[in-house]
Amino acid sequence: FLASFSSLNLVEAAPMFTLEHDIETPHGVLHVTMRGIPKGNRPIILTYHDIGLNHKSCFNTLFNYEDMQEITQHFAVVHVDAPGQQEAAPPFPSGYRYPTMDELAEMLPSVMTQLKVNSVIGIGVGAGAYILTRFALNNPSLVEGLVLIDIDPCAEGWIDWAASKLSGWTSNLVDIIMAHHFSTDELTENQELIQTYRLHIAQDINQDNLALFCGSYQYRRDLDIERPIVGLNEDTVNTCPALLVVGDTSPAVDAVVECNSRLNPTKTTLLKMADCGGLPQVVQPGKLAEAFKYFVQGMGYSKVKHASRFDSHAFERQEPRVAVIRGGCYPDSGRVLLTDYLSL
Repeated sequence: FLASFSSLNLVEAAPMFTLEHDIETPHGVLHVTMRGIPKGNRPIILTYHDIGLNHKSCFNTLFNYEDMQEITQHFAVVHVDAPGQQEAAPPFPSGYRYPTMDELAEMLPSVMTQLKVNSVIGIGVGAGAYILTRFALNNPSLVEGLVLIDIDPCAEGWIDWAASKLSGWTSNLVDIIMAHHFSTDELTENQELIQTYRLHIAQDINQDNLALFCGSYQYRRDLDIERPIVGLNEDTVNTCPALLVVGDTSPAVDAVVECNSRLNPTKTTLLKMADCGGLPQVVQPGKLAEAFKYFVQGMGYSKVKHASRFDSHAFERQEPRVAVIRGGCYPDSGRVLLTDYLSL
C-alpha cells in the first residue's frame, strides 16, 4: 500500500481566494501563491519550504489543519516556491547559475513590493528557515516574527555530501534528501510517510533543478547570528520574536539547539516535539498549529487569553497588553502553554 498525498492531507485546502504569481526579482523569477486577501495593516504569513519539497508538499498538511485554518481566516498566506521547485517547473537553461542562499533571501523584498505587503510572519523549514532568517537579518523592519522548523544556522553541510558527489550525486540525491528530512528510525519504521515523500522527491520535482537548489543550500555560509550584547553586535542579532521547532528524534535536533543558543532568549522559544522526527508540520500539525496560535497571540494579535476558538475580533492588534513568550522549551509532552501576559 502506497500512501497518496490525499491520504496524508497534502491536497489543496478548502477553497479560498488564491492567486499564483511569477514575480521578477533582482536574481530571477519567483513563483508564489497567495491564499486569502491581506487584511489592513496586519502582516501576511509567508512560508518557505525545504529542499526536496515545494510549498504544497511542505505546508499543505499544516494549513489544512482545522486550527490553522481558523488562524488563516485573519491573515493572508503567501507560499514561496524556490526557483525551479514548483509543480511542473521547466528545466533551467544550460549554464544557468542558481541563486545563492543569500540571493534567495534578497529576492523576497520584491515579492512584498509586488504584492503590496508591509510586513510578514515567516514560517520556514530547513533551507527555507535559513532563507527567512537571512531575510529578517537584512530587513528587520519587514519581519514581525519567525517560526523556524529544523533550522541549521551553520555553514557545514551533510557528512556524506562529498562521497555522494564522487559516486554521481544526482543518482543519490533522493537518498541524501531523505536522510536530511528523516531519522534512521523513521526511514525504516514509518513506511507510508517515507514512501510518499520518496516518490514525491524523485518524481514530482525536476531533478536537475533540485540538485541546483541543494547545491546552494550545501554551500551556504554561516548565518552569523549571536545573542545580543549592548553596543557591540546589533547587526548580527535577530530582533523579532522567534519560535524554533524540531522533533525530538529529528536529524536537525543539534542544529536547532545550536540556533537557539545564538538567539535572544527573551524573544525566542524552543519547541521540541515529543514522538516526532522530521517534518513536524506534517507529522504533528495539530501541535504546531497550537504553538503557532499562541506565538501569534504573543506578538499582540489577540485579546483572547484562553480561547480554543477565535472570535471575529481575535486578531486585532492589542497594543496596551502584550503576551510575551519566555525563552526556553515547552514541556516534552508536546503541550503548549500560554505564557504570561504583561502590562506595559
